[in-house]
Amino acid sequence: MKKTLSKLYDFSASWTGTIIIVALVIFFIAQAFVIPSGSMKNTLLVGDHLFVKKFSYGVPVPRIPWLEVRVLPDFFGNDHIIDGDRPKRDDIVVFRSNDNDKIHFVKRLFAVGGDEIIFSEKQTFLRPHEGDEFIKANFKAEDIVTLAGKLFVKEPYKHKGIHYDENVNLFDYMVMALNANKLAMKPVNIDELPRIGEYSFNAFYFKVEKDEFFMMGDNRDHSNDSRFWGTVQYKHIVGKPWFIYFSWDSEYKIRWERIGRMITSVQDNDKFVDFAIKEDEIDGLY
Repeated sequence: MKKTLSKLYDFSASWTGTIIIVALVIFFIAQAFVIPSGSMKNTLLVGDHLFVKKFSYGVPVPRIPWLEVRVLPDFFGNDHIIDGDRPKRDDIVVFRSNDNDKIHFVKRLFAVGGDEIIFSEKQTFLRPHEGDEFIKANFKAEDIVTLAGKLFVKEPYKHKGIHYDENVNLFDYMVMALNANKLAMKPVNIDELPRIGEYSFNAFYFKVEKDEFFMMGDNRDHSNDSRFWGTVQYKHIVGKPWFIYFSWDSEYKIRWERIGRMITSVQDNDKFVDFAIKEDEIDGLY
């Protein structure tokens, strides 16, 4: 036994062993990821360097970092070598772009297969596919509303970092995207919601297909997400943000208070959200 352990130690201490161990960690356990945009402000910030837990939802087919070249074939057609649990509502998820699987995004999972979403200016509603009794049992009565004859939950996820920008009219932008055929949601008129300008509709609607995921950024008016390009399939799911190992702002000032923090502790701690709010809002959609 001692000889075996000694050989393992010697191997791990060698350059070859070190490279193999690091590769196994990157391929199957954790991978570094940098928040590139403000779509998740005030929960995750531009300049947050974090590790992604790659075994949260099964194990994706391993790829060479930066090159994003697969080192194993996609045996099952879902880009995972081990099938796993699907992401759950309210999870923050790292996933690959539908258009370019070398590009990673990070958003919050707003809705899963069978769920319905209604978006209007400065408010988003969810109807879980489990139906009315599930809604009544799992959400506060003051958050439940009736829209077009069905029960919906207004803003179902209660994290302080989720917010809208009062200086932005995203509804108008979504109308422009709709006219340019670059919007996934469909325009609808909901009697229970107020009219918006001179439009013949006052909301946008989407129903999620089975085993697909509707992603939204916490920075609702600055997030290019499933409202525009549609849902994410399981094959594009990479993992869950784990913890922040480094963070600095746009002026390269280190955010010492964020380093070493688990993502769950950051999103649920008012101190970190209040600190994030002080940083300037970022224009545009990301």
